[in-house]
Amino acid sequence: MSLKKAWLNINGANRMIVCEPGDNLADVLRRIGLTGTKVGCNAGQCGACTVLLDGEPVRSCIKKMDKIADFSEIVTIEGIGTPTNLHPLQKAWIALGGVQCGFCSPGFIVSAKALLDRNPSPTREEVRDWFQRHHNLCRCTGYKPLVDAVMAAAEIMRGERSADSLTATPNDNGSIYGTRFPRPSALEKVTGLSEYGGDIAIKMPPSTLHLALVMPKTDHADILSVDTAKAETMPGVVKVITAKDVQGTNFASQPQTHPRAASNGIFKPILCDKKIFRYGDVVAVVAAHSRAEARTAAKEVAVELKELPAYMTALEAMHPDAMQIHKETPNKFCMSRLQKGEDTRTVFPMAAHVVSGSFYTSSQPHLPIESDIYEAYLDGEDRVTIQCKSQALFGQIGQIAAGVGLPAEKIRLIDNTVGGSFGYTMNPTGPAIMAVCEMALRRPLVLEMSYDEHMAFSGKRTASYTNARLACDEAGKITGLEYHMVLDSGAYPMISTKVMDKCCRFVGYPYNVPNADAVLQAVLSNHTFGVQYRGFGSPQSYMSSEALMDMMAEELGMDPFEFRYINIARPGDLTVNSYPYRDYPMQEMMDILRPYYLEAKERAEKLSTDRVKRGVGLAWGGYAVSSDADAAEVELELNPDGGVTHYNSWEQMGQGADIGTLTHTVEALLPLGIKPEQVRLVQNDTAIVPNTGPAAGSRSHYMVGNATIDAANKLMTAMRKPDATYRTYDEMIAEGIPVRYKGVCSTAELVVSNDTDTCRGNASPAYNYILTLVEVEVNLDTFKPKVLSVKAVSDVGKVGNLLAVEGQAYGGFSHALGFALSEDYSDTKKHSSLLGAGIPQIKDVPDDMEFIFHQGARESGPHGSSGCAEGFQSAGHAAILNAVNNAIGVRICELPARPEKIRAAYERQQSGQKLAPASYDFSAGMYELFDHMARNPHK
Repeated sequence: MSLKKAWLNINGANRMIVCEPGDNLADVLRRIGLTGTKVGCNAGQCGACTVLLDGEPVRSCIKKMDKIADFSEIVTIEGIGTPTNLHPLQKAWIALGGVQCGFCSPGFIVSAKALLDRNPSPTREEVRDWFQRHHNLCRCTGYKPLVDAVMAAAEIMRGERSADSLTATPNDNGSIYGTRFPRPSALEKVTGLSEYGGDIAIKMPPSTLHLALVMPKTDHADILSVDTAKAETMPGVVKVITAKDVQGTNFASQPQTHPRAASNGIFKPILCDKKIFRYGDVVAVVAAHSRAEARTAAKEVAVELKELPAYMTALEAMHPDAMQIHKETPNKFCMSRLQKGEDTRTVFPMAAHVVSGSFYTSSQPHLPIESDIYEAYLDGEDRVTIQCKSQALFGQIGQIAAGVGLPAEKIRLIDNTVGGSFGYTMNPTGPAIMAVCEMALRRPLVLEMSYDEHMAFSGKRTASYTNARLACDEAGKITGLEYHMVLDSGAYPMISTKVMDKCCRFVGYPYNVPNADAVLQAVLSNHTFGVQYRGFGSPQSYMSSEALMDMMAEELGMDPFEFRYINIARPGDLTVNSYPYRDYPMQEMMDILRPYYLEAKERAEKLSTDRVKRGVGLAWGGYAVSSDADAAEVELELNPDGGVTHYNSWEQMGQGADIGTLTHTVEALLPLGIKPEQVRLVQNDTAIVPNTGPAAGSRSHYMVGNATIDAANKLMTAMRKPDATYRTYDEMIAEGIPVRYKGVCSTAELVVSNDTDTCRGNASPAYNYILTLVEVEVNLDTFKPKVLSVKAVSDVGKVGNLLAVEGQAYGGFSHALGFALSEDYSDTKKHSSLLGAGIPQIKDVPDDMEFIFHQGARESGPHGSSGCAEGFQSAGHAAILNAVNNAIGVRICELPARPEKIRAAYERQQSGQKLAPASYDFSAGMYELFDHMARNPHK
């Protein structure tokens, strides 16, 4: 093999490089230790790998070494600033919320430096144009904070602003609650020093083996044979692991406890040996001395298949003639009913007005910039240790232990720094595969998935089909709601029953709906399986209910704002689950938004032209905090220097587990005068932290906060002297008083679980609320909607950290925008990349975004807080679709609303054809299912 010797000037120093001519620049830089250059898509789509080559920003993952001249000047993030000498861009990124998961931050900062070198006084639109042109993608922030940071850094560099003006300080009493105090992990992320999974992989010991997955590219098939003989003889191969190597049950699933579920749901194979149930199933894993050798050998594993009919939608799978996909359970996996008030069969005939529709939400991909990367090894106590992305460290140990054949105490999970998740890493299959391979090999292991492998392997948002109708009286007051929702769970149940539980809460939230009837079904198909995704259950729900609200307003000839205003819940009104709302901020929130709505309507009318139509859309949304009886534990330890260490497993996905923990700790220990810099965080290693529960369900800020208050009170009680002063660490040790205390939060006394045959219950201790207003324009030449602005009023209780909550708001809306207009995973091959799956780029997301916080204190919440993240992704898509309809009179009822779909609907409308789609043809009507459930209780 011929090699190339090259001289490159890297960050100001000449360095000699030896490489293969076909190597790309990103791999070479990372190999010599400059791992601040991140590799996400590895296809030039995301810009995470951006470096400067002779002053020009380039995507180094696609820049081949044989195209780079000797002594070219390379600048990476390491050459822009260090932790002790930050560039203004890095300071601004930290101070203005440019960092969430941080995986894209180095690429953006390097790209921004090139812009400011050329144009020291850019406009916001010029910044956005630059990032669009240079292919910089972010999945977390919604882009607005990144533009804010560039503009602030430019002011500093021009001498118009001091860098100190960016510094956030605690309140006068030492509290940082409600401030813009930066997250502790931001410094290492903006300097490229955070160690993500791929960075750790490079630095694993020489004995490490590399893994490659064998995934047959088929949707449904019987496995006739798996022949590993040729692969085992390939260079560098140590072993090919198959199902016969699994020492446990070979199942890793999230159990289903719903009494009407057809089984417990634990039948997802870790490694398939009898059947392929969906595209992305794994039949074998090749272990070799290098990644290249493993991946080459994986192509030589011969899998003989007998193809079977593939049911790629729930509607196909629930057809009477469809074969049963899993022998353990029918395709119609589970069913629930919702019932409130009078039987709607008597309500609807009496209604003055009725509107109805059919709605579809797609399998939305999560699209983190970082793909899946795992490490595994045996630790000093012979525990199988797995470093990974996980939002449920302790929960996944329980889900994989029996499957891999180990007691739970012999499994240790550690979160790497994570480059985005948004819910998909609740799936336990990745850790299970790593445990199986570690048990078979007892060597350090690394698995680095390509981006298309990650897309095939990971689950997606559960698709849904809904037939729904709404009734009201002459005055416009809602009298009844009916819907039949079918959830496409994909090949495995995973979260089927949890999604059903959420959906039955949020269709009709937060209105006063006196009478409601519904049935929800979870159906198994051969498509990607449904997993958690921010807001899970609620986007499917608001798709129908918020469309119906606009449709009814149109039917009545009433303004959609006013229709909502007279129907929102007020004190004394009940949820669709027949319990009082936890809070009633709805009218105040609408009063706040009203003037903005009127201004937006006026703008739309004034600025619409014959070819470019403007519209305004509204949607109510919101989400629950946790579900059913929940518990969390944290520990606080007094340190010798008078500071404290906080131990928890609040998994850090970029959402702010670090700043959330810090903020709660400082607030809970205010009597001690603990400063932020005195708090040490130890998180997300199951061997050394308590079980805080998953980072999911908008639960963590609420649960961790209350547990922290409990631990802080215990610690301060132990430290308190008779004269009300506090003991020092040395005094505690001298008196034999423990310095470490466990704090616990339990919601068991606050919740009432939903009844599965009526959905009546109050299953969460707190909620959040959001009212979203968007302005959209539709060009009648292209039919591509452009979202111009978003203005939203939200109530998440008292805001703990403004940067973190605003970041969730901006990012959540950008996901909602993608859900509405572009994102999809219906085609497993076409939608296998970031751009192929429709991720929004910076020019797709509006720069004009404002979130107004109505901070209603929560009685049971820590420091008055609720949870926030998922509400921000619950209903933005519905507001966008309502705005499109307002602009051109076309209602899109199936996601995503791509231009060709809008054009076709508009042309049908212009030709006088009826636009309303026919109801989805479910195998049985809603009331027949009610009768079936009555005859078959809990079956």
